[in-house]
Amino acid sequence: MNDWTAGYVADIGYTYGYYTELNPQRLKLPFLSSGLAFPEVETACELGFGQGLSVSIHAAASATTWYGTDFNPSQAGFAQEIAAISGTNAKLFDQSFSDFCARSDLPDFDYIGLHGIWSWISDENRNVITDFLRRKLKVGGVLYISYNTQPGWASMLPMRELLNQHTDVMGASGQGIVNRIDAALDFADRMLATNPIYAQVNPQVVDRIKKMKDQNRNYLAHEYFNRDWHPMSFARMSDWLSAAKLNFACSAHYTDHVDAVNLSNEQQAFMKEIPDAIFRETVRDFMCNTQFRRDYWIKGARYLENFQRGDLLRAQRVVLVNERNAVELKVNGSRGAATLNEEVYTPILDLLANHKPHSLGQIEEAMKTKGVVFAQVLQAALILIGKGDITLVQDDAVISKAKRSTDKLNVYLMNKCRSSNDMAYLASPVTGGALPINRFQQLFLLARLQGKKEPQEWAKFTWQHLEALNQRLTKEGVAIASIEENLAELTTQAIEFSEKRLPILKALQIA
Repeated sequence: MNDWTAGYVADIGYTYGYYTELNPQRLKLPFLSSGLAFPEVETACELGFGQGLSVSIHAAASATTWYGTDFNPSQAGFAQEIAAISGTNAKLFDQSFSDFCARSDLPDFDYIGLHGIWSWISDENRNVITDFLRRKLKVGGVLYISYNTQPGWASMLPMRELLNQHTDVMGASGQGIVNRIDAALDFADRMLATNPIYAQVNPQVVDRIKKMKDQNRNYLAHEYFNRDWHPMSFARMSDWLSAAKLNFACSAHYTDHVDAVNLSNEQQAFMKEIPDAIFRETVRDFMCNTQFRRDYWIKGARYLENFQRGDLLRAQRVVLVNERNAVELKVNGSRGAATLNEEVYTPILDLLANHKPHSLGQIEEAMKTKGVVFAQVLQAALILIGKGDITLVQDDAVISKAKRSTDKLNVYLMNKCRSSNDMAYLASPVTGGALPINRFQQLFLLARLQGKKEPQEWAKFTWQHLEALNQRLTKEGVAIASIEENLAELTTQAIEFSEKRLPILKALQIA
């Protein structure tokens, strides 16, 4: 019998996650920072889109025509539903990679994205994808790909094998994947409690198992319990993609572009002695013990001359998407937490505090009296985007065109929140992507759309939905019992939302 799952977990759905790195809008600044020309993305494709929240948001929030596939028909059906509701022309399928990549009606693409998929598929499917990239990615086109990598996963490989073997040998299919995962984790926990030498040599594995026990089982099923699970070194990834004429462009993880928060001075000096770019990236992964890479690869890299690069950099617009007072002057890199220079970051954040778009050139001009130069402005932009405090802004014409689709999509997602907290994101035409917005905040927005103007009314509207489902709020881990206390807590949250979060969502044209 043909197994359409190809060894991939299919009896439990993937999480409703949104992955900002898949947004093509984000590639511009890393490319320019690296001196590379970037394509204007008119056609894009996501392979293995899961529940399809990312691809549907990116289709609604941009002028890009999107295609994609996910082998799971229930996931593809949900993605098709939300794409249709937003009114986009996204073409999403439930085909296997081999079937989708052989279609004769696909255009050539400016951009192809794969989030995580590479680590959980067979070599056969990798060959299919590599051939697809060779044939269908345009010259100058960009591949975004994220994957588990070595050496960061080295100590966990045997434990992952043990967990899977337990589900096969000790579990029964009738138990369901969640019960089998719970049993495997319990077994691993008890085994590690005996203090085996493996745990003594790899103490971080004990912490990882404890963390896994608290994680979403849908996530764990797809992360650890597929037939194929292959963390891959950067050098091996380069070997695979060279067949598609792809060269490494730069990291899609913004803080990777700031060596000071990832490498010591001694390590930076050592890295500069390595002339080969591929080997240098491999060595960097050892320096950082990298577990997960997020890369841009390009078919035909072109380097920009200095003045052109400078003009394009200065034209990039950003907007503050966090509350000004909530921005911490700290960043986490491979070396741990680093404190940001207050003399550089405070005036930049103060300028952006009105939540209006500013170009890097405008920021540079405003910072001249503060003694801040453009190189510092650029580094601040990379770090603040990497932290999620600011984000890139689309052209005004694209924003205007996308607004109608994002409005439709957001109403649909807000209505979903009446009974579920699965989808904690809404689309912004300003950024071309999504912003995390929790269930209660989405219900407050839905109440506003229904004509309720005051926070007290939003709280009552939200409570009506919770009460109908016999749900209660919790405070410090304890359920709030009385109706009055639930309403009081919701009202407090609604007032805070009105004062702090709502102005930002209005600026991003979400509210």
